[in-house]
Amino acid sequence: MDAVHSSTAIAISNYVFPNDFHVHWSMMIVLYPYITGLVDGAFIIAALYYLFNVKSLRPVARFSLLFALAFLAIATLPLLLHLGRPERNFNMLLTPSPSSAMAGFGYIYAISMGVLVFIVLFVYRRDLVELRTKSKGLMKFLYRALTFDSIDLSKDALELDQKIVRFLVGIGIPVAVVLHGYVGFIFGGVKANPTWSTPLMPVIFLFSACVSGISAIILAYIVIRKIKGRSIDHGCIKTCVQTLTLFFILAFTFEMLEVFSHSYLKSGYHHMVEGLLNGPLASSFWLWQVKICSIIPLFTLGVLGLFTIKKNIYNFMAAIVSAMLLLQVLIMRWNVVIGGQLMSKSARGYTEFHPEWFDKEGIIAVIIVMAIPFIILFVLSRIFPFWAQDNETNVK
Repeated sequence: MDAVHSSTAIAISNYVFPNDFHVHWSMMIVLYPYITGLVDGAFIIAALYYLFNVKSLRPVARFSLLFALAFLAIATLPLLLHLGRPERNFNMLLTPSPSSAMAGFGYIYAISMGVLVFIVLFVYRRDLVELRTKSKGLMKFLYRALTFDSIDLSKDALELDQKIVRFLVGIGIPVAVVLHGYVGFIFGGVKANPTWSTPLMPVIFLFSACVSGISAIILAYIVIRKIKGRSIDHGCIKTCVQTLTLFFILAFTFEMLEVFSHSYLKSGYHHMVEGLLNGPLASSFWLWQVKICSIIPLFTLGVLGLFTIKKNIYNFMAAIVSAMLLLQVLIMRWNVVIGGQLMSKSARGYTEFHPEWFDKEGIIAVIIVMAIPFIILFVLSRIFPFWAQDNETNVK
C-alpha cells in the first residue's frame, strides 16, 4: 500500500480490488480523442465550403484544412507516449489482424492523413505555383515538389482541381467520421465497464468532436485576425456559430440521454454509475461539464441566435463561448476516460485520480503535446497562406 501512495495520491472509498487502485488509461488517453475531435470538427467546416458550397465559410475554409492537418499530424503521439514500447506500433501494420480494432485504426489514420494532404495540395495548387515563381533556393525546390513540378494554371486545369477537391472531400467526410467514431467504439466495446458499454458512446464522441473542432476554428480565427490587425468576416463567424449551435445541441442532448437512460433502466450496475456521478465525478461532471460549460454556452448561443447584437460584441461572445465549449469537451473526455475507471470491479467501491505535474503522462507532458500542433501550424503558415486573397482591410 505504501508503494501505491508513493506514486500518486489515491483516495479509496468502500471496497476496491487491488488491481483497481491505479487508473491505467490516464491523461494521454484523454488527450488522444480530444485531438482527433479537433481534426474532425475543423474538417467539417472545410467540407461545408468545398463540398456543400456554403460560401460564407470561405474566409476560414483553407485555414480549417491546415488546422486539421496540424493536429492530425500528432494525433497518434499521445498513444505512443502511453505505450511502454512505442517502437512496436508498426507491428499492427506489418502483421495486420482483421479482428483488431487498433490495427484498423492504423489504416484509418493513414488514409485520413493521405486524403487530407492531397486536399491541401490541390486547394493550394494555384497559390503554390504563384509562390514558386517568386521563390528562390530551398523554398523554390519545396514549391516544385508540392506542385508536382506542374505550373499549368489554365481554366481547364483549375476546374479539374476543383473537381478533385470535391471528390476527395466527399471521401474525407466518412473517413473523418470513422476516425473519431472508432474512438467511441473502442470505449463502447469494453463490456466490463458499465459507463462505457453503451451504443450511444460513438455518437456522443462524434458530435462532441464536431463541437470542439468548430469551436477551435472560431476562436483561432478571431484571435489570429485580431493579433494581425485584420478584419473579421462577421458573416463567416455567424455561420460558424450557427453550425456550432446545431452540433452542440445534438452533443449535449445525447450526453444527457445517456445519463437518463442509466437512471431509468436501473440495470445491475446503476447504483455504481449513480454513485460515481454523485461522488468522485460530482464536481467535474455536474458542476463543470453540465452547469458551467454546457448550460451557460447553451443560453449564450441562444442569445446570439435570437437577438441582433453589434458585430464586435457578437464576435467577443462567440470567442468566449467557443473557449468554454473547448473546455466542456475536454472535461467530457476526462469524465468518460478517467471517470469510467474510478469504479472498482467489485461494484462496491471507488478510487480517485490526481494527475501529477512531471509524470510521463502528467500535466507538463500534456501541455507540451498540445503545443506541438500549434508549432506545426506556424510552420505551415510559412509555406501555405492562411487566408484567401479577398481584398482584406485593416481593422480600424
